[in-house]
Order: sequence, then C-alpha cells, then structure tokens
Amino acid sequence: MDLSIRVSGAAGQGIGTLGSLLTGAFAGMGLHVFTTETYMSRIRGGLNWMDIRIGDYELLSGKETPDLLVVLDPQSLSFLRERTNEWTLLLLNGPPTVGMVAIDFAQEAKALTGEVVMANAVAAGAVFALLGYHAARLHSLLDARFARKGQDVVDANIRCAQRGAELAEPYVGTKLPPKGVGAPDFVCSGSEAIGLGAATAGVKFVAAYPMTPSTATFTYLANVADEFGIVVEQAEDEIAAINMVCGATYAGVPAMTTTSGGGFALMVEGVSLAGMLELPAFIMLGQRPGPATGLPTRTGQTELRFAVHGSHGEFARAVYAPGTPRQAYELTRVGLETAHRYQTPVILLTDQFLADMRTNTTPLDRAPRPIDRHILADPPPDYVRYTITPDGVSPRALPGSAAYLVADSDEHGEDGHITEDLNVRVQMQEKRLRKLEGMRREVLAPERYGPERAEHLLICWGSTYGPCREAVGLLNQRDISAAMLHFSQVWPLNVGAARAAIASTGARRITVVEGNATGQFASLLREEQVLGECELMPKYDGLPFTGEEIARRAQS
Repeated sequence: MDLSIRVSGAAGQGIGTLGSLLTGAFAGMGLHVFTTETYMSRIRGGLNWMDIRIGDYELLSGKETPDLLVVLDPQSLSFLRERTNEWTLLLLNGPPTVGMVAIDFAQEAKALTGEVVMANAVAAGAVFALLGYHAARLHSLLDARFARKGQDVVDANIRCAQRGAELAEPYVGTKLPPKGVGAPDFVCSGSEAIGLGAATAGVKFVAAYPMTPSTATFTYLANVADEFGIVVEQAEDEIAAINMVCGATYAGVPAMTTTSGGGFALMVEGVSLAGMLELPAFIMLGQRPGPATGLPTRTGQTELRFAVHGSHGEFARAVYAPGTPRQAYELTRVGLETAHRYQTPVILLTDQFLADMRTNTTPLDRAPRPIDRHILADPPPDYVRYTITPDGVSPRALPGSAAYLVADSDEHGEDGHITEDLNVRVQMQEKRLRKLEGMRREVLAPERYGPERAEHLLICWGSTYGPCREAVGLLNQRDISAAMLHFSQVWPLNVGAARAAIASTGARRITVVEGNATGQFASLLREEQVLGECELMPKYDGLPFTGEEIARRAQS
C-alpha cells in the first residue's frame, strides 16, 4: 500500500518547508518515504512541486500522478489538474471551492498566532487528517524542529497543525493509509550522502563555483566543515576551482570539486593537467539537460560521453554513477580511493534526480575513516616522481619531503623535466595508460535484480536504478518475465564480466534505459563490444523516469 502527495506552488511559498515537515513526520512513523522535486529556474514565482511518496514497503521512484494534490498557488490549478487522475483528492490554499478541500492556510495561521509564517503547519495538519493520520503524530517533529526557537513557537505550530486537521476532518475518506513498518527514520538526499561520504573519507579541501544541481553537495560540505576540518573555498570560477584542487592534491591533501556540465566544460584543461601530473583529482559532476544552459534545474543523463572522454589527450580515469543515496555515499569513498591508488582523475556522475531525491535508509556512518593516500613516507635518495613501473603507478612522494619533485604540464621524463625525446614520450604515455589495466580488474560488477532467467532485460546506469528496479517488479507481477542490470561504474568497463552478466539472463529482448536522446550508454556498450543490437528507451524532457512509465513503455 502506498500513497503519493504532491505539494505544489510558486517558488518562495514554502514548498520545501512543508515537504520537509511531512517527509520527516512520515519517516518518524516508520513509513518508507521517497521524495522528488520539480522546480523552475527562478528565485520566486513559476511553478514548483515536491512529490512525497509513502508506503509500507521499500519505495524506489516517484509516481506519475498524485493521490493527494496540495495546491498552494491557485493560479497553477488548471495545469496541475491535467496531471492527476479521477481518484486524486485536491487540497487548495484558498477560499471554499466546489469539488475540493479548500483552506486558507495563511489566514488560519494569522488568526491563531497573529502571523502567517506558520501557514505550513496548518497545511501539514490538514494533509495528515486527509490521509487518515492523527495530527498528534506531528507534535514531536514540530517540537524537534522548532525547539531552539522556544516553547512558545513550538506550541503555536502545534496549535496551527491541530487547526488544519480540524478543518480537513469533514473530508476524510474511508481509504486506509499505509501503516508504519519500522522503516528507518533516517532520511537523506543524494547530495547529502555524497558530501558525508567525502567528509568521512578524509577530504580536507573543497573548491567549487556554485552550479545547479551540484551546489547542494558544496553547501553541505560547507555546513560540516568545522565538524570534519575541511577548508571550503568558493572559487571565482570553475577554472580556478579545478586548478586549486590540482594544487591541493599535489601537496598531498585529499581534495575535490563539485560542478555541472557547463562548469566541467571549463574544467577540462585542468582535468587534463591532473592527468599529466598524475594527481588524484576528484570531481562530482551533476548532469542536467543541455545544450548550453538548457534546463538548469531539471534532470538528465546527458554527459556520460563528456565525463568519459572530456579532455585533450588521453589518460586513465574512472567514472562512477550511483543510483541511490546509499550508493552515492559508498561510491564517493570508492572513487576517492581509486583516484589516490592510481593517481589520476576520477569523476562521480550524478544528476538532479539523484541529488534531490530523499529516502530513508539505515544511518550513514559519520565516523571519519580516511582513505589511504598511498604516500611514500621515506623516499630513497635516487627517488624520481614518475618512475616507469609495470602497473603504471609511480611511487608518490610529497613536496617538502626528502624527495626532490619536479612537475610539469609538458611531456616529461621520469624525473619530471620537460622532454622532446619522442621515445620517452611513448614510454611515459604507455606508463600512464597502463593504469587502466589495473582499474579494469577492479571494476564494479553490475547489480542484477529479478529472476535468474528473463525474457526481457532492462539495462540502466546511475539514477535510473530505482525506477528500473520498480518497473521489473511491476512487469513480473503482470506475468512478463523481466530482469535488470544496473551499472554503477560506467568507465572503465570490464568487458568480459559485463558480457557474462548480460548472457546469464538468457534475455531475448534487451532495452537500455537512460535519460538522454541518443542512447549514450548503449553506444558505449556497443563500442566496447559488450552489447550488440538492442532497443533504446530514452527520456529527455527534463523529468525523471518512474517505475510505472518504464513498465508501460516496456510493454508496448
């Protein structure tokens, strides 16, 4: 059993506050929650909404239409009603209206407290009542949320919530709401999970220029900077940010930057510098629909090829693409470990859907567990920085140690000095590229979900994990044999393991599901000879997939 609540209105009306109140309350009741956000690229006005799905089983994506639509801005009602179904209940912020529940949240709050600021508490109480929950379940959350403002503020919010419930009570139906099943009350977003993963892994320097959807991770790291001892620098632009990261990692400091497609375009020269200097630069790249500014606050998986190939010159790199907040937390650490083990840039590829999704999970470990930086503590007298080794990874000493270090963006010999010797050039380039051999042996295997043998195989990567997994469940419930392979590492690929995973399903129909128009991952799989002909299920309207949508399209 599950229900979806869509809270909608103009930017600046407190959608996030109301959504956060509801999400925290539902999670505290032991319900599974899954929230997504849709918002326009403007400070105020426009039309934004947050979907809060609750259930008594694990939820993996949003729903296409809400069961309860909360409309804070009546002017958007006609547009929103087109995205409902015949069973959707409407709660309108305004005067009495035929065919829907109408409550003037601000007016009720002002009548009770003399201020309109607590209108969201009135709305939250009304939502709880309409779903069949007692408003008293909100009390502890309101207490925790506003305790620092004093008991008077807490009590005023509770009165507002109770008033909202009283006004909505006459409209309560007979449908039973989901019951709590002991789901974790810890809720986090993909952005927060990446930030915490980086902080606990020992990142000590972050430089970035704000750019949606990467900014949330940047600001999270700023908020926990004192707790984890991190220096956070808002650079003047992305070029400065990546070069600061190069400088920090050269000095031995675990460092990272956060950016989006347009910012990564500016960083490419710096990323190539890290490739030549063999520096463990870690980049979180939040995708969004382009070209150019495109849809800056919407979602898409449009920069896979850019992440894999964006550079001048060739060098080893790894690209990870988590699908859930927990994966985001874990793969941030894996990515940092890979960057330092192989002394090369690593990219964590995310998008707005993953960045903003909030779901409950077991609490993420906040204990610091610094990664191994693979620093040579006692370099020998004859140490040279870029020693040619069988695996391509040279012993790494730090400037200021007993070693003498030379680093140069031009081609150089083992000692770091510029060279025009073309034989040395070949040796050094082959040395750097040999890192890929070790990286391929450590590639994360794709995660499989569904029956051992299946007629239809869905292949996905990154944030499409949850919607695809939900679709597989729906298809099998409809007696359509389906399974899923999810790739959380998209470069490099272990070709043999990937081929075997696909072949093991015995699927006669293979569909690659991805949030772009050209099938970038499908073409990468074909290029690497992992996959032959297949079907594509693209999506490029700026909205995330849902499990319902994938299942419906897979049946067509």
